[in-house]
Amino acid sequence: MNKLLIIDGLNLVRRIHAVLPDENDITSVKERTISAAKKLLKHHQPSHAIVVWDGDEESWRKQLYPDYKKGRKPMPAPLKSGLADIKAALAEVNVHSHDALSEADDVIATLATKIAENNGQAIIVSTDKGFGQISQNNIDIWDHFKQQYFDIKEYEKKLAVQQNQILDFIALTGDSGNKVPGIAGIGPKSAADLLNKFRSLANLYKSIDNLGAKQAQKLLDGKEMARVSYKLAQLQCHMPLNINLKQFRVPSSHEGRV
Repeated sequence: MNKLLIIDGLNLVRRIHAVLPDENDITSVKERTISAAKKLLKHHQPSHAIVVWDGDEESWRKQLYPDYKKGRKPMPAPLKSGLADIKAALAEVNVHSHDALSEADDVIATLATKIAENNGQAIIVSTDKGFGQISQNNIDIWDHFKQQYFDIKEYEKKLAVQQNQILDFIALTGDSGNKVPGIAGIGPKSAADLLNKFRSLANLYKSIDNLGAKQAQKLLDGKEMARVSYKLAQLQCHMPLNINLKQFRVPSSHEGRV
């Protein structure tokens, strides 16, 4: 069985870089990244491993909603200039890189989904809770910094909704970290209450006459923003990818294709 370790590249190195006292100390970033990669290989014993990096092209999300991720701090210049060296060092320990055209998240989601659909196992290494919307049984999310798997049950408890309602929840509340707007005046508690009662965004809008006038008006005024927010938050899990797993085989393992 193919077991693919998928590392969210910038998620890993930016967090490693952020805790260093000297932002110009890229040598330490490289050393810690290599140490992390070796630890991940030893712990998970994958047959294949890939690091996916964000690309420079404007994402379709930014084209859909220009304020998407607005105000997010750019990658520190020293880290940006050191990425090529970090990628080369990773390749030396048999963890090869793939550069997405724009955002890495959709590539990661597609790789994981394709592996899972072909009876393999995928482990996504990231602290990004956005991957929690993926519901395949044989896809796990590993937080390298906490050394633990993402607990979807705990996340459901925190949001007070079920996994299949996460996107509807974000459509209503937005996501401040990514500047996803949601609906003005609808907070997490209201969103959870509405989804627990009506089960889905579609049912909620079909039943809008059953709501109080003030809340119904908020939902009607924000319907377009809810639609946009849903699309912004939704991972693309079936993107066309020209990737052969053979390129990312960890030595002493078998090969496969996606």
